[in-house]
Amino acid sequence: MTGRDPDEPQRSATRLELLFDLTFVVSFAAAADASAHLLAEGHIATAVAGFVFTAPTICWAWINYSWFASGFDTDDWVFRVMTMVQMVGVLIFALGIRPFFDSIDRGEPISTGMVVAGYVVMRIAMVGQWLRAAKQDSAHRRSALTYATTILIAQAGWVLLAIARLEHLLTFFAISALLYVIEMGGPVLAKHREGGAPWHPYHIAERYGLLLIITLGEGIVGTITAVAALVAKAGWSIEAGLVVIAGTATAFAIWWDYFIVPFGDFLNQHRHRTWGFAYGHIIILSSVAAIGAGFHVAAYVVEGDTAIGVPGAVASTAVPVLVFTLSYFAVYSLLVRAFDMFHLLLATVSVALLCLSVVLAVTGVPLGWCLIVVMAAPFVTVIGYETIGHQHIANDVLGQRNPNQHWIRLR
Repeated sequence: MTGRDPDEPQRSATRLELLFDLTFVVSFAAAADASAHLLAEGHIATAVAGFVFTAPTICWAWINYSWFASGFDTDDWVFRVMTMVQMVGVLIFALGIRPFFDSIDRGEPISTGMVVAGYVVMRIAMVGQWLRAAKQDSAHRRSALTYATTILIAQAGWVLLAIARLEHLLTFFAISALLYVIEMGGPVLAKHREGGAPWHPYHIAERYGLLLIITLGEGIVGTITAVAALVAKAGWSIEAGLVVIAGTATAFAIWWDYFIVPFGDFLNQHRHRTWGFAYGHIIILSSVAAIGAGFHVAAYVVEGDTAIGVPGAVASTAVPVLVFTLSYFAVYSLLVRAFDMFHLLLATVSVALLCLSVVLAVTGVPLGWCLIVVMAAPFVTVIGYETIGHQHIANDVLGQRNPNQHWIRLR
């Protein structure tokens, strides 16, 4: 375990990494399902609070493993066993998501025992990986030890937080935020003081893209499952059909948006600009999982047994699409260190459509047609890039600025 070549030709995701990702989709599905149930019941604050805690936690555990594997994946029996242990931790985490949501909803002491247990299993296995790298790779020993130390400190904090069983939600989130700073500060500290660990730009870009794909798939599966239950109970209707069409097309448009951008090329050219990409994807991936939850809520509304109503269901989908759109453009801008005013135009039209969908719902337009308007929002970026924006991307890849483009340069 001496560190893989960051310029290794034809580096791609391994079959083990793909298997590993499937467990995270289970966790995303559990978080989205719990959120959808609570949103449908009108418990909006609980649903949002639970999702805001669980989804970024899932993303962070995946991110740390993926960047480690990009630099140190030996694919020997030790690496495989340690990966399997982390997969078990992910599944334990997933089993604790519903009790965690329920405890917040009932106003009881916050139940994080199972969630923290799964997370600690994941992270302690990751510590083992970093310590092995520290022992066998002298060039990156200090960085590896910095990673391991910050992870261990944070895990001690998570365990104490679980034992405390706090009742006050704001206190819980304040302490959690501090522990996240420690967790996410480890890589920054290691990079700043010791140069960090090796990683492969195209491998990293592929890994993020693959997780986005299967997270989109989780959303489609959740929507279809909910609609199937509805159809079995009441038969097909126009509303049910429109939910399926809008859910599938929205996922397709987001996939199209994301893969228009050659993130691998940008990472290869700007290796010192990784933080916005790495951490910004926590918001991107979480929003994609939330979109699936939103369409799940829509299916419940079609069934007729909800308290949230059509405007609430439309907002449950429109808001995460909005978050995806803004975070997507933000990550792009951070990578190229400039803001393209054409992106502002695309974002403005997308936001206008999302706002229109909620307004239509409030005025009594049927749910299915409102979701079609939501679906149109990510297609704005598709149309913009396929007609004009592709040349902007080509210029960015080449490091050129077309004088006809209007840019705001970022420091």
